Amino acid sequence: MAVKHELEIVISPSGEIQLKVKGMAGDGCLELTKALEEELGLVLEREKTSEYYQAAVDVEETVTVGED
Repeated sequence: MAVKHELEIVISPSGEIQLKVKGMAGDGCLELTKALEEELGLVLEREKTSEYYQAAVDVEETVTVGED
């Protein structure tokens, strides 16, 4: 099952941009927004949500095919 991550972009009337990442535990959110932040300019403030402090879950799946 695919994991859903959501990126919300809010642009204020003054042109200030806020990026909000939802559904991603750990610091993966920083990597997700890195390219956007570099293109948009100076980061004035970063507020970490409770999801940031949760342990990221790595899922590994192994499929073994046997002969009958």
